[in-house]
Amino acid sequence: MRFVGQVFRAGKYWAIEIPILDIATQGRTKKEAYEMIADAVESLVNKKGFEVRVLGTKGRAFEIGASDQGALTALLLRRMRHKAGLSLEEVAARLGAKSPNSYARYEQGRSVPSVAKFAKLVAAVAPNREFVIMESRVHYGRFSARS
Repeated sequence: MRFVGQVFRAGKYWAIEIPILDIATQGRTKKEAYEMIADAVESLVNKKGFEVRVLGTKGRAFEIGASDQGALTALLLRRMRHKAGLSLEEVAARLGAKSPNSYARYEQGRSVPSVAKFAKLVAAVAPNREFVIMESRVHYGRFSARS
């Protein structure tokens, strides 16, 4: 799984954002902006060995991928839940679960949901949002901010 972002010139800096994660930062150069967004995601995940790869393209779009899909999914679910102002108990109730632990394991990255389960989890934390799944046009390894 990868998330799409955009990088663009903002005055003398390069602004960079990943809207689905609600994360933005900047750098003096485009490469530095890629490094900064990778560092921001890694810092938010805060897990030993977790590494983000930034895959750039010509133009504004880029993608991020990660060494641990469970941790990346956990970050997304946690940020979406916080943005919605929901507790673990409220999300668990929306899922029809008796215990918040059944949902919490996804936010902790201990379980990686299937596509069907992911759709249910997202619907529980953000019922008015839809997501489009599409095939990436960026070859893995085409560009990495860490190279």
